[in-house]
Amino acid sequence: QLRFLESGGGSVPPGGSLELSCAVSGIPWDFYTIGWFRQAPGKEREAVSCIENSAGTTNYADSVKGRFTIAAGAKNTIYLRMSDLSPEDTAVYSCRARRGSYFAACPPTMDYWGKGAQVTVSS
Repeated sequence: QLRFLESGGGSVPPGGSLELSCAVSGIPWDFYTIGWFRQAPGKEREAVSCIENSAGTTNYADSVKGRFTIAAGAKNTIYLRMSDLSPEDTAVYSCRARRGSYFAACPPTMDYWGKGAQVTVSS
């Protein structure tokens, strides 16, 4: 049974840090690219960062390079470590998966996704 278990959202002041986690079950882990996408109110959903699980290759949106880090951990879990957060990072962040290997960028569409976690950056 396919399942996404996301956690770690919350509210922080500008300059703060948060870590999101997503435990994925029900898919053959090594055959998938998994990533974090976000959608702010009134804006299009955008890809933040993805990891191709067979090789561990990662990619990032320009807006988060140097501040966010994606990593795969034990038990089919991926993490998004976010630092130096700004109000522009406020959004619902969702964990998404697509079968196949995508190295240079996140897949244009995703097959499966979780409910999402709210991240709010405000003073």
